[in-house]
Amino acid sequence: MPERRVTVASKVGLHARPAALVAKAAASQPVAVSIAKDGRDPVAAGSVLNLMTLAAGHGDEVIITAEGEGAQAAVDAIADLVASDLDG
Repeated sequence: MPERRVTVASKVGLHARPAALVAKAAASQPVAVSIAKDGRDPVAAGSVLNLMTLAAGHGDEVIITAEGEGAQAAVDAIADLVASDLDG
């Protein structure tokens, strides 16, 4: 199962607009993408509510995983998004 650890770049973390952008991108992937903080259970990345309950703030490290055909590309796409500043 592909996995990437990335640091949340958005100043508000995965909340509000950044969470919506990540959820939309994750939901459009051909496989289910999960995201977790160390020590916490993973949540479905395609849900804004799940992302907000994760409470991932600016500078927090998250682990993004997916399974199935196209999983590596999906993980990379979501990881690159989380690692970019989405506050604009």
